[in-house]
Amino acid sequence: MVAESGGQEDRKPQTDEAHSAFTPPFGVEQPPLPEDDHPTSEFALPEGLSTEQSAESEGSAFDLPGGTPGGAAGGRQSPPAYTPARGVPVIQLSKEAPWQDRMRTLLRMPSGERPVPERVQRHDDQGPAVPRVLDLTLRIGELLLAGGEGAEDVEAAMFAVSRAYGLDRCEPTVTFTLLSISHQPSLVDDPVTASRTVRRRGTDYTRLSAVFTLVDDITTEDTDVTLEEAYRRLAEIRRNRHPYPGWALTASSGLLAGAASVLVGGGVVVFAAAALGAMLGDRLAWLCAGRGLPEFYQFVVAAMPPAAMGVALTLLGPHVSWEGRPSAVITGGLFALLPGRALVAGVQDGLTGYYITAAARLLEVMYFFIAIVVGVLLVLYLGVQLHAQLTPEAALHSEVRPVAQTLAAVTLSFAFAILLQQDRSTVLMVSLNGGVAWIVYAAMHDVGGISPVASTAVAAGLVGLFGQLFSRYQFASALPYITAAIGPLLPGSATYFGLLGFAQNEPASGLTSLSQAVALALAIAVGVNLGGEIARLFLTVPGAGRASSRRAAKRTRGF
Repeated sequence: MVAESGGQEDRKPQTDEAHSAFTPPFGVEQPPLPEDDHPTSEFALPEGLSTEQSAESEGSAFDLPGGTPGGAAGGRQSPPAYTPARGVPVIQLSKEAPWQDRMRTLLRMPSGERPVPERVQRHDDQGPAVPRVLDLTLRIGELLLAGGEGAEDVEAAMFAVSRAYGLDRCEPTVTFTLLSISHQPSLVDDPVTASRTVRRRGTDYTRLSAVFTLVDDITTEDTDVTLEEAYRRLAEIRRNRHPYPGWALTASSGLLAGAASVLVGGGVVVFAAAALGAMLGDRLAWLCAGRGLPEFYQFVVAAMPPAAMGVALTLLGPHVSWEGRPSAVITGGLFALLPGRALVAGVQDGLTGYYITAAARLLEVMYFFIAIVVGVLLVLYLGVQLHAQLTPEAALHSEVRPVAQTLAAVTLSFAFAILLQQDRSTVLMVSLNGGVAWIVYAAMHDVGGISPVASTAVAAGLVGLFGQLFSRYQFASALPYITAAIGPLLPGSATYFGLLGFAQNEPASGLTSLSQAVALALAIAVGVNLGGEIARLFLTVPGAGRASSRRAAKRTRGF
């Protein structure tokens, strides 16, 4: 034992300097001597490692060298990778699907995963004229945004036009007043960026539908639309006059207010008074617009005549024998002024992730609402000082009249469609859609006893579902089939009662009613958006199979 131990001690180095840290220990096979004295490069491949990749499969980034998990040396099994070894699955885009769905899918994909665009419009062997294509794209987006279209649909239209003319790596950006698009020819070239400012907004759904038709023709392979032809058609769309004259818009405003007064319990006299007040307010607003006053003051002036008409009927009530609800006159006038279109567009932009545009739209809605509040409160305060008996309890217990209220809802949607300058072919559909919305709301609230907020959300969801169905079969915008149909659901009564509470120095009841009005407005907007999303997920289009899927936004869980 002593000898053996002594022998091992003889084989041990006496100090740390006696051996190198890279010297193999005893009992291990010695490496072969190098052929020359030059040290190898640190980038040289070690022996046994081949530079040729295996032809069977592409290894994962987490695999060890050797072609298979674990390598030639039989190392540990590599953990499964979240990204498949053969890459991210390709998203199949059906050409039969509407261009809106296809472009939304591409917009929500990372730029590196988007498929190479197939140029639909081929006219020049030297490639597309980049500045002209970008300018055409911005002009189309400007008309859509000025017409009230949502930011996501505007970006989808701009993206569709640029890809149809063969521009890859295009990134459109839409805010409330600014449009921009950037195109980078290649990874080593400088990007080309163009922008356009939206200064004027107008409600003309006929023009909006014409722009959608132009975009659909540009993105369709069967239609040959050159840049010159696209510019010519765009100029015709801009020059086209509104389909309805000014007197028709004023009459429609009065018809809308009268029909809304019937919804909340008014009769013939109330209908006439509400219509007269709304038409007078509309003419005064046009007068202010001609003088160059901002829209805030236009809404203030437009809200005063219906409120004055209601106060006047209240003051004349003891001297004239008639049965009616003067508060219904004011409520009908509010229906003609509430910015339902801007509210739906603002909430839709927020739900789809365009928060800057959504904040700007909702701020615009807030200013319009404050203008209405100012105009009505001035008249109500004057009526209270004149001892007008404005009691909200008399209007709360409205009589349920299914036939009359349904006809009034259809009439209201019809008048709203005229005010929105819709194409004549869509007026009937949207009027029937508004009647269906009111039937659903009345059945749930008046018969079933369900809360007005839940009833409004369900009715608005059906409006969005039917509107998306009509638009998909017509390959057009959904706004002409939706906006006018939500007219019967607008919170006119809750708004009036809230303003009356403040005028009578009862802020608690006023805040309660205004909070209900805000909840109803949000229920309308969310219901319309949810109905549209359900339609995109499950509805099919003629000649196509299942509707093309739209990738959801990245889930951030709030952080």
